[in-house]
Order: sequence, then C-alpha cells, then structure tokens
Amino acid sequence: MELRHLQHFVAVAEDQHFTRAAERLLVSQSGLSASIRALERELRAPLFVRTTRRVTLTEAGRALLGEAQRILAQVRSAHEAVAAVQGVLRGTLSLGAEQCIAGVPVAGLLAAFRRRHPDVEIRLRQAGSGELAEEVAAGRLDLAFAYRTQADTDQLRSVALAGEPMTVLCHPGHRLAADGAVLTPHDLADEVFVDFHPDWGPRRVTDAVFAAAGVRRTVPLEVNDVHGLLDLIDEDLGIAVVPRHFRHKRAALTSLPLKDAGGTEYETIALLPPAQATSPAARALMELLETGSAGRGSG
Repeated sequence: MELRHLQHFVAVAEDQHFTRAAERLLVSQSGLSASIRALERELRAPLFVRTTRRVTLTEAGRALLGEAQRILAQVRSAHEAVAAVQGVLRGTLSLGAEQCIAGVPVAGLLAAFRRRHPDVEIRLRQAGSGELAEEVAAGRLDLAFAYRTQADTDQLRSVALAGEPMTVLCHPGHRLAADGAVLTPHDLADEVFVDFHPDWGPRRVTDAVFAAAGVRRTVPLEVNDVHGLLDLIDEDLGIAVVPRHFRHKRAALTSLPLKDAGGTEYETIALLPPAQATSPAARALMELLETGSAGRGSG
C-alpha cells in the first residue's frame, strides 16, 4: 500500500467527487481513479459507491477513512519533526477552536506563532467541542481549544487551561435585572432561552447544570455564533446562561450570578493527540501559550 493511494482515497472521501479531488491533488482524473482501483484491489473491498453526481463511502471505506487520516497525519508529523531537528519549523499547523474560548487569545496566539515560525502554514477551524475532539483524535487537527466533553483516551489527551463559573445574561429591562438577585436554575424554569448548538461547550455546561438541578428547559432560540446570541438578548427576546467572560462583550446587558450549579463550571482545555504523535507545530504553539507570549484574554 502506497501513501499516495491513501492520500488519493482521503481526498475523494472528503470532496465526495473524483473531479474535484483530482483538481485539488493536481493529478488527472483517470490517474486518480486508477489509484483508487489499485487500493480497492489490495484491500479486496469496494471503498466507494459511485453515482453520476457524487461518491459516498461504503462500510469498508468508512472503516478505512479514520485510519488513513491518522497515518497521513503521522507521516506529516515525521517530516515536521525532522525539519524541527534541523532548526526550521515547517509544514502545517491545523488548529480547531470554539468561539470566544475562555483564557485563550486565539488571534494573538496565532500572530505570535506566525512571527516566530513564518514557514508554517496556519489553518484554523471553528466548531463545537465534541466535533473538535473527534477531529483531533482522527488526526485531522493538530490540536484544539475546547470545552472538556470526555475523558482522555489512547488517541486523545487534554491539558487544562482555564475555568470560570457560568452567569445569566439578560436585557436590562427584563424582570430578572430588576430583581438583581442571585439566581438558581429553578428561578429560570419558565424563561425563554437563547443558546448555542448542543455541541458547543457553553450549551453543554448549561444543559448539565439544569439536568443536575432537575429543571427542564427548552431552547427555542438556537444560534451558532456569540454575537447572534448577544443580539437576541439585546432585543429582549430571551436570556442565556454563559461563561462569565461573555458579560464583557456587551456591557449594556445585565449579568447575574448563578448559584446551585452543582460545582459545574466552564473548563477550557487544549485537546491533543498522544505525546508521541503530537506535531512539532502543536508543541510550539502550546509553548507559546504556556509562556504567555501571546498575551491574555479570550479568543
């Protein structure tokens, strides 16, 4: 099995299209098709279901995809490790992050990294914490800044970075703002909530807090970005339970403390592959973060 066969397979799987994958790889479509057929012959299993419009993975293809991505990630890490020993960091840094992650100044961190390592290409992807964990474990991301969603595994390790309590945000004209009291989940049982997609860290924390209190809540206003959430609260369309640092993003909103959270807090972590599989670029980024070279704050 040749590495180029795996590279071709992963490209077709990601693009779900032979022509687009061939264009991305700068190879002919006939050459790409021949490479996939050679891989299928070696594995004695079809990897794709081909139609006139797109291709989809077979069960064998799905089984191969994660392993192929991990192998290719390890090969990239090997090349980068040799370059690092020679004194020059090259290759790619693929970083994942949730929006406005606590304790990590993502933009400043990447700027400091680029100044120090100009030969490394930086790629950034925003997503929910559960998806980011899967991407790091599969080798598609070098590391990610996220909320803790699971225990460490043999394919994924975590480094604790910051923690903070949750707070209630509401419009200054809302009845909760007028009372100004310390709130419990029971006080919020009848409220209209604005919140993130269920995979995002703040949503996971809030769901856990209300579940622990035995309070059922619904989220009729669901968003995928912080400013969308703040805009809806600013129009008094609902309230939100969010990490405390969100209160600084819209000073006109009222922030109220939340108690009886059962010890649950928003914990920011760095997600990385096992130490032996961590890329030199990921290690360099973590060193910058740990030494405070990028400043402080939230991304």
